[in-house]
Amino acid sequence: MKRVGVVGLGDMGSGLAKNLIKNGFETTGLDLSPPRMAAFVEMGGKPAQSAAELGAVCDAVYVMVMNGLQAKSIILGADGLVSHMPGGGAVILTATIKPSEAREIGDALEGSGIKLIDSPVSGGFPGAQGGTLTMMAAGDADALDEFKSVMEAVSGTIHRVGDRAGDGQVMKSCLQTLIGSIFGATFEAAALAAKAGVSGQKLYDVFSTSGAGCGVANTALANIIDRKFEGTGSGIGTMHKDLTISLDMAEDLGVPMFMASTAMQIFHQGKTKYPKGDNWVCTRVMEEIIGAELHR
Repeated sequence: MKRVGVVGLGDMGSGLAKNLIKNGFETTGLDLSPPRMAAFVEMGGKPAQSAAELGAVCDAVYVMVMNGLQAKSIILGADGLVSHMPGGGAVILTATIKPSEAREIGDALEGSGIKLIDSPVSGGFPGAQGGTLTMMAAGDADALDEFKSVMEAVSGTIHRVGDRAGDGQVMKSCLQTLIGSIFGATFEAAALAAKAGVSGQKLYDVFSTSGAGCGVANTALANIIDRKFEGTGSGIGTMHKDLTISLDMAEDLGVPMFMASTAMQIFHQGKTKYPKGDNWVCTRVMEEIIGAELHR
């Protein structure tokens, strides 16, 4: 059985590690946070002190960091994975970064003997912890076949979306454009209902059983009416970053993005006022403006 590493043991990475261990993989982890490392060891993982140390003992490494600069440093840095992983290994890039950054990493790995599987994920904290993530995987078909079991351990669905580095990130950008827009519309509808004096429970009942009901809208509205604006595993900084990537890609391609641009402003105000909040905190900002709150 392959030896697997996880770099980044936050809300998402800890779920990857948990399910790899659950499926019998020898799992080595790395994170800058001592509490996260302690929790990882407690669940049965092996700690590493550096990317170099981790890479040397792993056949495949998940990279679940926040941005492209971190990903490039972990993978390509002087003490990064590429210089220490055994030949034939694979880096599975599950972080959401710019497609251009994923292509840079892919180009840099050419001839190194290390394969890159560009596979951002969807499913959030529940999907990561439950091992039911949707993976948007791009890479060499042989690599996707060889490391299929490693990916199946953390996911419910694996979509093969391309054969080049960056193809996975492009798909994730398209997905986040839609999700961000649904969030923004849900936040506005919740604020309208609050001002009109509508019951939060009744609004949820109608929305969730209508054509507009979906996992994204239902989860957002449930957290709003339960007043859960922090600690739900959906930090606002992540969606804010993802929409920035989507809009940057649209700018490069000359694609007008009316809904996503509006959603970006909604997330921007939420992140500015409540930087430690979760996505749904955007509604709290709207509620403060209108002087009404939506409760269950």
